[in-house]
Amino acid sequence: MGAVLEVRVGDITKLEVDAIVNAANESLMGGGGVDGAIHRAAGPGLKEECRMLDGCPTGSCKMTGGHDLPAGRVIHCVGPVWHGGDGGEDEKLAGCYRTAIGLAAGKRLETIAFPSISTGVYRFPKDRAARIAVDTVTGALADAPSIGRVIFCCFSEEDAGTYRDVLGGEEKHVS
Repeated sequence: MGAVLEVRVGDITKLEVDAIVNAANESLMGGGGVDGAIHRAAGPGLKEECRMLDGCPTGSCKMTGGHDLPAGRVIHCVGPVWHGGDGGEDEKLAGCYRTAIGLAAGKRLETIAFPSISTGVYRFPKDRAARIAVDTVTGALADAPSIGRVIFCCFSEEDAGTYRDVLGGEEKHVS
């Protein structure tokens, strides 16, 4: 059957998908960038649910309901802060994508949207992050038969161009 990987420019909080991924911090209690936008759009129920999760380590994810979002669920991934590449940053970032796909597959979700994790204030190089995202998701989909569509939702056209370069176009079919 396979899945489609797609690049979009837009606001991840507006996507009508089964799950959106939040580029969270270890507290899961909201912050700036994508994290703050998702918490604001989801409403106070998200913060209350996150409070019960007792945080999350870097390189991993936890799932909550979507609350006031069009997405039914939020997968909170804690990406690594970039420190030059010698601190296991690549594997921690890959762990985010792998764990998120695993959580979504465990709930038999069909659609998931990712932001560009760790590339904002965490300073992960965007081209390197996009390659890790696409490669890791492509590999993880082999064990996630329910997932039919993965969206890389980028904040800017420039960021989307980086993902298009890695994918070889606007979308890619994987089996």
